[in-house]
Amino acid sequence: MPRTGAAVLASNHISYLDFIFCGLAARPSGRRVRFMAKHEVFTHPVSGPLMKGMHHIPVDREAGVGSFDAAIEALRRGETVGIFPEATISSSFTVKRIKSGAVRLALSADAPLLPVAIWGTQRLYTKHLPRDLTTRHRPISIAVGAPVPVNDDDNAAEVTAKLRMRMQELLDDAQRAHPDQPVPGEDAPWHPVHLGGTAPTPEAALELDRAERAARAARLRSSAAHAPRRR
Repeated sequence: MPRTGAAVLASNHISYLDFIFCGLAARPSGRRVRFMAKHEVFTHPVSGPLMKGMHHIPVDREAGVGSFDAAIEALRRGETVGIFPEATISSSFTVKRIKSGAVRLALSADAPLLPVAIWGTQRLYTKHLPRDLTTRHRPISIAVGAPVPVNDDDNAAEVTAKLRMRMQELLDDAQRAHPDQPVPGEDAPWHPVHLGGTAPTPEAALELDRAERAARAARLRSSAAHAPRRR
């Protein structure tokens, strides 16, 4: 982590608490991280007051230009901006297809782009699994990799692919070295299937994401249909 100047942290996303632990990666360097997160996180009764109080940046999917500009301004002030380029939690605990926002931020602000891997937070509070916020001494791994090179003449899609690959490499290393491993034959839905766990495969997790989006869209349509009409 650079001790001064702008930086973009691009982290994998496996838990509702990832922004807390990703932020810890900057503490040894005396830095604080301003995170970009979807608007729904800011309206949640638990996470909302935390995110607002720490002046993080809400991302409106329908009007993302404002949040992007706010992140650029923070970077130009020499701040560190964190982003979860997968956009949503990965139920397979692998790095999903990522969006190009982190790369575009680094390019626009001429800031180093640092890949980050977090592992262990899924044991606390994630999607589709019971939350456990009371077990003590739960190990959490946070790895920050060397900057991914970003230059003005680079293709953003190609750099995004390199970033995703580096994030997955860091995550694989963290998962293999982590002290909390499933024993043979254990039902371990908190661990990726390719490393002996029973979490959904990436393909099954993609179907879960699609079902969630469809359910959310249906709720929005229902809310709109039952909303009182203005005269």
